[in-house]
Formats: sequence, C-alpha cells, structure tokens
Amino acid sequence: MKPLILLSALPLLASCGRHEAATQEAAALPSATVKVQVARLLPHTAAEEVVGTVRSKLRAMVEAKISGRLLEYTAIPGTKVKKGDLLARLENQEIQAKVDQAKAMLEQAQSDFSRQKELIESKATTRQDFDAAEARVKVTTAGLAEAETMAGYARVTAPFDGVITRKLADVGDLAMPGKPLLEIEAPTSLRFEADLPEAMLDRVSMGARMQVRIAALPQPLEAMVSEIAPVADPVSRTFLVKLDLPAADGLRTGQFGRVAVPVAETKLLVVPAASVIHRGQMELLFVAKDGHALLRLVKTGKALSDGTEILSGLEEGEQVVINGTAKLTDGQPVTIQP
Repeated sequence: MKPLILLSALPLLASCGRHEAATQEAAALPSATVKVQVARLLPHTAAEEVVGTVRSKLRAMVEAKISGRLLEYTAIPGTKVKKGDLLARLENQEIQAKVDQAKAMLEQAQSDFSRQKELIESKATTRQDFDAAEARVKVTTAGLAEAETMAGYARVTAPFDGVITRKLADVGDLAMPGKPLLEIEAPTSLRFEADLPEAMLDRVSMGARMQVRIAALPQPLEAMVSEIAPVADPVSRTFLVKLDLPAADGLRTGQFGRVAVPVAETKLLVVPAASVIHRGQMELLFVAKDGHALLRLVKTGKALSDGTEILSGLEEGEQVVINGTAKLTDGQPVTIQP
C-alpha cells in the first residue's frame, strides 16, 4: 500500500514544484510601477426594474362634429401638421342650404326692421311692432351664426402641432360624432408609462427622479414622476405611474423600456472597471500585497457609474492594481506609484 501512496503523491509534488518555479520566475522579473486603489464599500440603492412604454404627453383621437361623407382626406401617417391644418373635409350640402336659408331670413328681417324704423320715426307704427322687428333681426343673426358654425365643422383640422400616427378612415367613409378619423400625437413632449405593483408604490413619490432604460438608446435617461394613478387597476392590481422624459435623439412613442424603482439601501464592494481582466469565462484582477502583484479570481456583479461590483474573491481595504494589468505576471514585484 505504501508504494501506491507515494506514487499518487508524485503529481501533487510536481504541481507544487511548477507553481514554486513560476513564482520564482515572476519574482525575478523587474519591479513594475503601478497605481492602486483601495477596494471600498459604497452606498448603493437597490432597485427593481418595471417594464413600460414611451408615450406622448399630448395625443388625441380626432373625430368629426357632424355626420357626412368624407370628400377629402389628407391625413397620412407620419405627416407633421400644424394647428389648424386641414385633415379631412365632409360633404355639407344640407348645412349649406341652412346657411343660405338663414341668410335669406336675416335679409328679410333687416328689411322689415328698416321699414319699422322709418315708420316709428313718423309715428305710423306701434312700439310693439318695432320691437318685434328688432328681435327678429337678432334671432335671424344668431341663426345664421349657428348655421355657419355648423358648416365650418365640415372641415376637420389639427387640434395642435403634431404628427399623425394612425389613419382610421378614407374617402367615401361616413364620418360621425364618436367615430375617430385619425390619431395625432405631439412628438416633442414624451413620457414613460409603467404599471407598478402595489407593494412598490410607497417607493415612488411625485417629483422623484428615476432611471429609465430604453432598449433603443445606449444610455439611461433620468425621468421625473409627474403623475401617479390614485386607484389600482381592478384586474392587474397595479398603479399607473407616468414619468416625464428629457429630449433625446432616437426617442419615439411606442418604444419599450424599463424604469428602476428604488426598493432598499445597501452597500457594495466596488473597484474601477478597468482593473477587471476578462480571460474567457474567468474574471481576474491584481492585488498589491507585500510588494508583489497577486492575481485573484473574482466574480463581478452590477456595472455601476463609478466602477464594477465585486461579489467574491476580494476583501474591503485590499489594494487593487488599476493600471498596466495586461503586462503584469502573478507574483511580480511592484512599486506603488503615489
């Protein structure tokens, strides 16, 4: 049995010998001048991400105020329009006939009033007939204004500056109140809308600023909470929260995104992102200790604005080499640059 034990120990002894030889070779290398940074615990706000959608703050479904066939329809999705621009025109023969009738009645009323005015001056009519003629002028004037207003409804115009996003009708369709013709949005004023679970609602307040990541944008956006639904959706048991977004290139309505909702305060061990070395699936870094660079196998976590989180393989207070790591060897002597 003893010879077997000695034979099985031979590979281990050989391995130790190789490691010692490599260490001695690294120690024989010239000293490298490096910069170090102490690994430290930094306060961090833990957050949970909730999905949502980019929407316009100002959008409207445009409808006709009267019924009629569409004679003209100029609304093309993607077209930019100004407030008051013509979007559609309806047939209005009946309304135009009422306008003509109101005009004729007004002319008759004005003629009767002029005659009554001459008669009252010569005391050839009664005050009652004069007042009645004057009232008819006022009534017919109002009737004409009403008819002309109705005729104006045959022109459907843009309610504000924006972009047409949906076309819901075409020439020949019957337009009527309550039946949308198109959808328009203002693309310059956007917000992010997300449904928050009830358990997270107490973490959100009006005016709070949170990070929103849009899939199509490289960098997160800082958004401000502008509206919180006072009641929950009875089906999903969530509350709709709206956040105002800053202007950004490539930001469009309908885009998918995630908002980071803070849920707790914690501390993370953070090192500079440049100090972490990636070799295949391994994550490594060098620690300066007793005048030598020691290679450490670590596991990283979140990528933060001020560095990279280290989950394991490093202790707080250790000196992490932050430059020249590509040329260092495990065990090589180092001189710390002040």
